[in-house]
Amino acid sequence: MLARLANKIGMLAIKLKRIGKKHQASFRVIVAEKRSKLQGRFVEDLGWFNPRSDEFNLDKERAAHWLKVGAAPTASVHNLLIKNGVIQGKKISVHKKSKVEKIESEDKPQEATAVAKSVPEATA
Repeated sequence: MLARLANKIGMLAIKLKRIGKKHQASFRVIVAEKRSKLQGRFVEDLGWFNPRSDEFNLDKERAAHWLKVGAAPTASVHNLLIKNGVIQGKKISVHKKSKVEKIESEDKPQEATAVAKSVPEATA
């Protein structure tokens, strides 16, 4: 029944829904439409995550089902699924690099190739 509902809704995502008091954040892991509001309706609740104590509870079978159906996890949820053993692979970096770091990292390979080109190769 939920799989048929997923076909009618559109692109689904597994994401974190913030709950809890101010400065005491806790999250629910939910399946919802990709472009829906975080406090809006969701298709299914898969578990919870408490970043303060680094505890989480997740229904692995249902998470695997939704991944199989085509729900795409957000970067944070992807990392939680890897940590929980639901999926295999590398973790995704959640925090974006600043523009200064990007520019520096892009300049370094160019400088290295320029130095390599300017140094003549020795023939033996």
